[in-house]
Amino acid sequence: MDKKSVLAAMAALGQDTRLDVFRLLVRAGPQGVPAGEIASRLSTVQNTMSAHLKILDQAGLVLAERDGRVVRYVADMAGFQGLLAYLMEDCCNGSPELCRPVIESITAVVERGQT
Repeated sequence: MDKKSVLAAMAALGQDTRLDVFRLLVRAGPQGVPAGEIASRLSTVQNTMSAHLKILDQAGLVLAERDGRVVRYVADMAGFQGLLAYLMEDCCNGSPELCRPVIESITAVVERGQT
């Protein structure tokens, strides 16, 4: 991921509703959530939610999948991975022992979510 893409992703996630949408989609996993259901769960009108989803899509954080007449959104985990990799790329100036606590805390959060 390049710097411009990282800035777009961070700007997208820097808005309250979009951060909630992204977290909802990460929790939903690969089956995703229909656009209307996302709007309903987050108590947001559909046209406003469509604008938020478009920004997240353009930032490379979500993917839209058509399922008949329904558009289902999923978190783009490759985009998320790219964002995290960019942020961690130069971590601790080549001293991996300084980054280890960050990586371990991320691993713990992921493992807690799988139980």
